Amino acid sequence: MSTTLQSDISDATSSNAALRRFLHGLPGVDQVGAEARAASLGSRSIKTTAKQWALDLAIRMVDLTTLEGMDTPGKVRALCNKAMRPDPADPTCPHTAAVCVYGDLVSVAKDTVAGSDVHVAAVATAFPSGRAARTVRVADTAEAVAAGADEIDMVIDRGAFLAGRYLDVYDDIMAVRQACGPAHLKVIFETGELQTYDNVRRASWLAMMAGAHFIKTSTGKIQPAATLPVTMVMVEAVRDFRAATGRQVGVKPAGGIKTSKDAIKYLVMVNEVAGPDWLDPDWFRFGASSLLNDLLMQRTKMTTGRYSGPDYFTLD
Repeated sequence: MSTTLQSDISDATSSNAALRRFLHGLPGVDQVGAEARAASLGSRSIKTTAKQWALDLAIRMVDLTTLEGMDTPGKVRALCNKAMRPDPADPTCPHTAAVCVYGDLVSVAKDTVAGSDVHVAAVATAFPSGRAARTVRVADTAEAVAAGADEIDMVIDRGAFLAGRYLDVYDDIMAVRQACGPAHLKVIFETGELQTYDNVRRASWLAMMAGAHFIKTSTGKIQPAATLPVTMVMVEAVRDFRAATGRQVGVKPAGGIKTSKDAIKYLVMVNEVAGPDWLDPDWFRFGASSLLNDLLMQRTKMTTGRYSGPDYFTLD
């Protein structure tokens, strides 16, 4: 990081007014231009061996997720087994990046994936609202990490952000980041509630300045969730942040990405906007449940020449 920028960031977090000046001094997002560029990138198609590579990469990027009030240990074990062996009939099929569950089921997931390369992610910090005292959110995070979570998906307090209380949001992220210890932190914005692309860019920089390892679009509980234009704005932010500071941060779109065609659009966009360094599960993830089955169906079609029925793979 340049000394000048390091000083700028340090000064920016000295007060809420200073942080507001920094964030509102970021270049604005041209909404029409962003949506047109995302639509153009989304219209590209890839074929044959490139498509096979993209399908396998997308599978490796999936955080296979269950976040329902009726989740049970049995359901989580089944999800973990699917994450480790998405297609039991094809040992060449890669595993997913992680399974994502509520904090009270982390120990079940951790025991089930033991010995594999599948990570366990836990949602924390009063998911999905993000509205709880900082002490509660820090304790929620610490309990999930103690249970074995490799990754924490936290939600920001959108009310605080939209009210302009940026330093409160920054301090929240810093506190949770500290509570994560060795676990990686993904910061969820709930972009459908942030209202503008400018707010998405500001939230991206705010989270990265506070130490986020990943920035994430959505909880999946609010619509609209992930969209290609809003994810593109976040990808531009991580690209610019690395250019300015030397630190690379990942991006995770979540919610509403259900087909292989959609997933490939995101991969094309990431490659074109940020470059191939982000085409890796360490730096790009999909938060999804139903997406994996469509990826598996498309992969089987390319391998065998026949479509498997939608009931060939387990439903999650």
